[in-house]
Amino acid sequence: MPNLKESQTVELKQLWKDEYLKTICAFANSNGGCLYIGIDDNSKIVEIDSIDKLVEILPNKINNRLGLLADVFLKKNQEKKYIEIKVGSTYAPISFNGKFYKRSGSNTLELNGNNLTNFLLKKYGKTWDDVAVEEFTLDEIDLNTIAKFKKLAKDRMPDIDKENNLKALLQKLNLYDGKFLKRAAILLFAKNPQQYFIQSHSKIGRFLTETEIQSSDIIEGNLINQVDKIMDILRLKYLKAYISYEGVHRREKLEYPYDALKEAVINALIHRDYSNTSNLQIKVYDKKLAIYNGALLSAEVPIDKFDKPHQSKPFNPTIASVFYKAGLIENWGRGTLNIIEQCIKHGLPRPTFEYEWTAVLTTFYQTPKATEQATEQATEQATEQALLVYCKTPKNTTEIMSFLGLKHREHFRSAILKPMLEQDLLKLTIPDKPNSPKQKYTTK
Repeated sequence: MPNLKESQTVELKQLWKDEYLKTICAFANSNGGCLYIGIDDNSKIVEIDSIDKLVEILPNKINNRLGLLADVFLKKNQEKKYIEIKVGSTYAPISFNGKFYKRSGSNTLELNGNNLTNFLLKKYGKTWDDVAVEEFTLDEIDLNTIAKFKKLAKDRMPDIDKENNLKALLQKLNLYDGKFLKRAAILLFAKNPQQYFIQSHSKIGRFLTETEIQSSDIIEGNLINQVDKIMDILRLKYLKAYISYEGVHRREKLEYPYDALKEAVINALIHRDYSNTSNLQIKVYDKKLAIYNGALLSAEVPIDKFDKPHQSKPFNPTIASVFYKAGLIENWGRGTLNIIEQCIKHGLPRPTFEYEWTAVLTTFYQTPKATEQATEQATEQATEQALLVYCKTPKNTTEIMSFLGLKHREHFRSAILKPMLEQDLLKLTIPDKPNSPKQKYTTK
């Protein structure tokens, strides 16, 4: 007698009740499993009256109530009898009393709402983004986004730039179901996808605390454009940037690695459950950045595999395919690993991945203070060296500020110009008239 424990595929019951048909239903709708009758939670056999008769009745009962053929075995262990009911996974969805059930760990859960919709779609070989929308027409496709996609996709679809027939192009991208466009086409290329899916916008906010918000932005439009809009707003409004120079070339380094953030944003848009009323939220704090994304995880890729090599199971595979063809994602299944690697190279702690309230939470963490200060010091030194090279030929204040990317004259004078003049690193071209409008600065 094996030492049995309840799990995703095992359920133990001391006696039979017809309500346990929902457990058999859940096994069939999941990955199959075994229901044992006559065994308690401690894996001990409990004698059942008329067990031989029960073995004869159960196959017909299961078939009549569930439309399911299950294998029912009478087992013995040291002359004690128990029943094993083996249930395979089915292609078609199985219901019990008009309700659908699935296994989650050792629990049998009733499906409803979005979970039920997605379950039924999957059972019939469909995903949410693969469903047709009859009222959506070609006239609602944004041609500028199509042109943008064609430029992005020329490496992976070399002949795409020659395709001038819009319908044929969308058919090549598997965005038609018969004569109707799919949900994926609306989200990817529509002029106004929020008209059909109001929740498909994204939000960015700066938070002083978990409840106190300083500023926020709402990003609408199709997903191809949302990627760039989100990244531009983050870079220009929400994130600090450290400026450095290589010779006379100006370099900008964000406090979080740009490519890692972009990968996280694209992952969120691809894997998001758009039937969920929540939207993509990016919360920027002083010491961390958190991305909340409503999603249903695949059983094959639980959250604890996000920081390990894993297969790709996009929730919206049609959308993911278009993003791949556009060169916006690389090897499927490596997105989270790329994010981790880029953060480490950037000198940041490892980001974390959590799953709570049917949402994936990806959190980026700031550099420790000592490293921050060292970065600032290195930036100042690089700025100084670049300026010395630049001013080998005399330059005026406006030219130097433009070169450094600065706009505030008083800050430039007090923080950069004055210290360099005092250290004799820069010299005045008209030393006897320091405030002359023709004044320039040089290293000679």
